[in-house]
Amino acid sequence: IEIYSLHVDCKVTSRFAHTVITSKIVNRANESREATFEVELPKTAFITNFSMSIDGKVYPGIIKEKASAQKEYDTAVSRGQSAGLVKITGRKLEQFHVSVSIAAASKVTFELTYEELLKRQLGKFELLIKVRPKQLVKHFQIDVHIFEPQGIRFLETDSTFMTNELTKALTKVQNETKAHILFKPTVDQQKINPELDETLLNGDFVVRYDVKRGATAGDVQIVNGYFVHYFAPREMPVFPKNVIFVIDRSGSMAGRKIEQTRDALLKILQDLRPEDHFSFITFNSKVAEWKSSLLQATAENVASAAGFVQTLSASGGTDINRALLTAVSVLDKAERLPERSVSMIILLTDGQPTSGESNVEVIQENIQKAVNGKYALFCLGFGFDVSYKFLEKMALSNGGIARRIYENADAALQLQGFYQEVATPILMKIEMQYPENAVEGLTKNNFKLFFEGSEIIVAGKIINELDLLPVEIKAQSHASDLTLKEEANVKEKEQVFQNQSYIFGNFIERLWAYLTIQQLLEKSISAQEEDQKTLEVQALELSLRYSFVTPLTSMVVTKPADQQQTELANKPTEAG
Repeated sequence: IEIYSLHVDCKVTSRFAHTVITSKIVNRANESREATFEVELPKTAFITNFSMSIDGKVYPGIIKEKASAQKEYDTAVSRGQSAGLVKITGRKLEQFHVSVSIAAASKVTFELTYEELLKRQLGKFELLIKVRPKQLVKHFQIDVHIFEPQGIRFLETDSTFMTNELTKALTKVQNETKAHILFKPTVDQQKINPELDETLLNGDFVVRYDVKRGATAGDVQIVNGYFVHYFAPREMPVFPKNVIFVIDRSGSMAGRKIEQTRDALLKILQDLRPEDHFSFITFNSKVAEWKSSLLQATAENVASAAGFVQTLSASGGTDINRALLTAVSVLDKAERLPERSVSMIILLTDGQPTSGESNVEVIQENIQKAVNGKYALFCLGFGFDVSYKFLEKMALSNGGIARRIYENADAALQLQGFYQEVATPILMKIEMQYPENAVEGLTKNNFKLFFEGSEIIVAGKIINELDLLPVEIKAQSHASDLTLKEEANVKEKEQVFQNQSYIFGNFIERLWAYLTIQQLLEKSISAQEEDQKTLEVQALELSLRYSFVTPLTSMVVTKPADQQQTELANKPTEAG
């Protein structure tokens, strides 16, 4: 079985990435053989299309509501469930895998399309392409086109498998608003050494970039009556933070995990700003406060905290409920904190609540009541014994987010990286306002906090024939209350994308649908049961209309008549 062509074709238009992977395979044997298409894609992406064509006959994947697809499938495969086609393979990736049997000398072409909105983190966008053909490929290429009307501020490529020889196969062409990256290694360049038919191409190919920004009310872009508004202010004073680290030291954290936690906390302590206040609460079946109140992050207090962190050891049960309630009460009682400051609780745990209150619903209720919208709660789940669903619901109900920390060598870096994302709050209570009678289908437009290095994105539909779309942003910064205003000239904005040959025409509409689905799904996690249904119905409707494989839809993949007829591609979620 020979993969004679493998193309990754990616077009990024204003952060919205559309990727098509095409693999062409020929069976050189004199009997039928299994041809496999296996690709890894970012978890944040939605698959939108898949097809295989065998000797010219096309077998398309069809996207349906998950429940009805599953029913159809179960009928077809009454002899028990085979594994789905998509599974999570790591911190950032999931794998799509399909095999089909093809006759001697036959050819098959697999084509997979997925889309995602690139998310700005720590000041850059990252496009991740996983490369693993497992054999030498005659025609191999990665072709990336980027168009950013705001202008490209910097652009870099990075890869885990580059050699001097392979670098020669990489070209970058860039002007003010566009970039083209082409990676096209010959068979010889792909080889580990000239004698062996083994490939070097195994790992990540990453493009990172950021865009230029004026000091205004963000940037509005418009195509076919849909708009997107990007806002990422720069060079603002940072709010002092009041942060309580709530650290699990139960028995299951013993060994590597507690070591990595200590390493990460020591680094994080160094990153605190002198005007920040902080404290630690550690817990197993007992809850221990390092100090009874928050301390300012002076050199002396940080040094004393580092001494404490080095003594952390692990044994015993897990009382998440009491640990978090204690953290909330420390913040409630805190005095002499900076007038304008941001208070947050960062929980790190690797298990289920086993001591004290162990009913997760009761814990969620207790914490939400206690936090009462005053503080942001971030939940980090270490490994796979945590109930991620529980942590995610708790974080989203209290103005924060959840993240899984994978038990790898880089776990301490993952913890530090997370802290860096939330370390510099520069705006609070951000409201993105648009004329009510002129827009509909608005995505989330008010945000509790904005962190340096990230980006706020709002999209919607313009309903009236507008010449100008006025936008207004209200927010609190550390120095003052802000109001920023801007007017977007609809005709001019529409013009920007008109003559770009490689852009798919309705990309802002698809971006709007992608963002709306993501937000509806996220909202449903922390919603009451009856609201959950409504949100899921809306998300399902959009998933079907725009053909996205989301947690509510499935792609039914059909095969030639003589083979197992159908298989399902579902979207895995972190909560499983």
